[in-house]
Amino acid sequence: MRGNEPTLGQLGEFPMIDRLVAGRRQPNTTQLGPGDDAALVRCADGRAVVSVDMLVEGRHFRLDWSTPEQVGRKAIAQNAADIEAMGARPTAFVVGFGAPAHTSAADCTALADGMWAEAEQLGAGVVGGDLVQADRWVVSVTVLGDLAGRSPVLRSGARPGATLAVAGELGRSAAGLQLLRDGVGTGDFAELRRRHLVPQPPYGQGVVAADAGAQAMTDVSDGLIADLGHLAAASRVTCDVSRAALAPDYGALASAGAAVGADPWSWVLGGGEDHALVAAFPGAVPGGWRAIGHVVEGPAQVLVDGAVWDGLPGWQSFDSGAPLP
Repeated sequence: MRGNEPTLGQLGEFPMIDRLVAGRRQPNTTQLGPGDDAALVRCADGRAVVSVDMLVEGRHFRLDWSTPEQVGRKAIAQNAADIEAMGARPTAFVVGFGAPAHTSAADCTALADGMWAEAEQLGAGVVGGDLVQADRWVVSVTVLGDLAGRSPVLRSGARPGATLAVAGELGRSAAGLQLLRDGVGTGDFAELRRRHLVPQPPYGQGVVAADAGAQAMTDVSDGLIADLGHLAAASRVTCDVSRAALAPDYGALASAGAAVGADPWSWVLGGGEDHALVAAFPGAVPGGWRAIGHVVEGPAQVLVDGAVWDGLPGWQSFDSGAPLP
């Protein structure tokens, strides 16, 4: 129990759900929110873009590093980025939450507050979900998005001659994770730690890219090399990125790299969870985006300055290590 707050076991499922939904204001795309067997969401386009992602305590976050509010914000942000990467706008989120019975009701409310704060940045709402007992925190979010008449931007459309460009920043989350692991985080490094706990996707830039004619797009969830690898494989092209174009990201992380004995390029090229967007443009790169390379003829692969990257390409969901020791 935290303070005078009851636990989930003491309060029960439905009283807790009542607390979580009380006073929340839904956007106009929500015709029926929480309280019935299902929600009703308006899809003016006639189609809905749908994605789902999960966060598991000990694998994707630690509660001695993150506040419940930060976990909530992260859960919404990483799902919203997938919708942005399709050239759509996120409109509604459905949340499944599992936690031990001893979890404080106040922590559940803080988790929901973080979700709502992030969703409201997008003009979206949390329209429903489920609450169950589990041996650790598990947060599963499904997101719906609206294309507003556009065609979706897939990974498979990149063509030789296109310019590769990024919206958002790279390597910050990976640097923050290493700083947290090493117990380094005062002064200038506090912001990098925070960027791991709460990513900052470039909201709105997915639609900007679609309107600018992006041929292909994805979000950087696993690492730039890894995610460009998916785009290259789907498009059957070679993606060649330039270190010189990525120098601002390297420079922003140089002092952190020196503090923990790490090469910032490993964060910029292989670090995940920044949820920046990377896209291929046949013409001019739109505002809010920066060119980082080109699409060229060749096998499905990613090169760095014309050579194969010999570092780790990014996150592996089923590796044998412990990602959050």
